[in-house]
Amino acid sequence: MRLYGVTGSKNCGKTGLMERLVPEICARGLTVSTVKHAHHSTDVDQPGRDSFRHREAGASEVLLASPNRWALMHELRDAPEPPLSDLLGKLSPVDLILIEGYKREPHPKIEAHRAETGKPLLSPDNASIRAVAADSAVETALPRFDLDDTRAIADFILREVGL
Repeated sequence: MRLYGVTGSKNCGKTGLMERLVPEICARGLTVSTVKHAHHSTDVDQPGRDSFRHREAGASEVLLASPNRWALMHELRDAPEPPLSDLLGKLSPVDLILIEGYKREPHPKIEAHRAETGKPLLSPDNASIRAVAADSAVETALPRFDLDDTRAIADFILREVGL
């Protein structure tokens, strides 16, 4: 499977770019899955729900199934967070996996950047960043795209991964 990441500082447009890239790439006849890394504790389950109660009771994994989707929740129970490579092995095969976050992992990435955050670019200190998508002019030797030019960004990513 081919991987490409979207990285950047907080509130720089990563999720919005991911939301636009997925349908753009799928419209080209390719299959896409996504991985989202959260630095904070997050829960996809709701207190009081049966599946939440199963986990609270001590289940290591809870598979929730419905006519529309299924989700597997795995409790780490103080074990370390698994590496990205282990998590990728749990996904079904697709043409491309887009990864939001995991900025220190070695897969190729595009950096999303918004001037209003006041944050510097990550790319000067991260060799895995291959391009920058920004909402304003930025100083970079890397290919630069307008943050809203989803088609051009998708073209670049697909060329990079050979699709």
